[in-house]
Amino acid sequence: MGHWKRNYDARKKNHERSDVSMTYKEIIPGRHLQSKIHNFWELKGEASSNKWERIFPDGCPGLIINLGDKCVTDNGATCMDHGKTYVVGAMTSFKESYIDEHTHLIGVCFKPSTFASFFSYASLGEVKNKTVQFDQNLSFNKDQFFNGNYIDYLNQFFYDKVCSKTIRLRTIIDSMQASKGLLTINELSKQNGISPRQLERLFKDFIGLTPKEYSNIIRIQQALALIESNNNNKALLDIAFECGFYDHSHLTNAIKQHTGFVPSEL
Repeated sequence: MGHWKRNYDARKKNHERSDVSMTYKEIIPGRHLQSKIHNFWELKGEASSNKWERIFPDGCPGLIINLGDKCVTDNGATCMDHGKTYVVGAMTSFKESYIDEHTHLIGVCFKPSTFASFFSYASLGEVKNKTVQFDQNLSFNKDQFFNGNYIDYLNQFFYDKVCSKTIRLRTIIDSMQASKGLLTINELSKQNGISPRQLERLFKDFIGLTPKEYSNIIRIQQALALIESNNNNKALLDIAFECGFYDHSHLTNAIKQHTGFVPSEL
């Protein structure tokens, strides 16, 4: 469902940080859910918020419950109402949400292809780049977030819903991540005994992205990590080649599409 940037780094265990604009924390779920859920997270606006915050793609769908006032997201296209739960489709480009002092969001970031382990939902391709109100019968109970430890509630909520359904994509995704997004679709198909057309359909249904879109996210994230930790002053052209881009212009354009920024602004 994307991760909050530029102020916050994703995927850090029990990560918590605050500045003048908002307070954000990530919590690792219970051990029995860690193979399917990246994290639970909470975001609260501060008195001096009142600005658009940018979210970068990470290839993962998510759920959000809005516990604050109405919150505008999807670059102004969607308004999340108080007490409602929303499914957030995987993203191919950045999106912005307006955060003010009355913003209070709690979310769940699923690992790729694991959404179907909890919910029988229409193809996730239908909610790509969108935030859509979730079925009320499947939604969170907002009152549970004000009664004691809501992390216990979330762990139990998903534990009660988890099923043993095996999604064939898991090993394919592992291969893509191990190769840092450099395997071609034909190579992935041959390695896993599946046709490119079947692979496309599985990705559309269970991730919401095409295999190419997901590979691009992996490669761009790898490039961003190299740029951020560039202790050896590696040239942007070298980073581009290492991450499977044709040249530095190709990488720059991909990063701008992904984040809204050029590398020098990150």
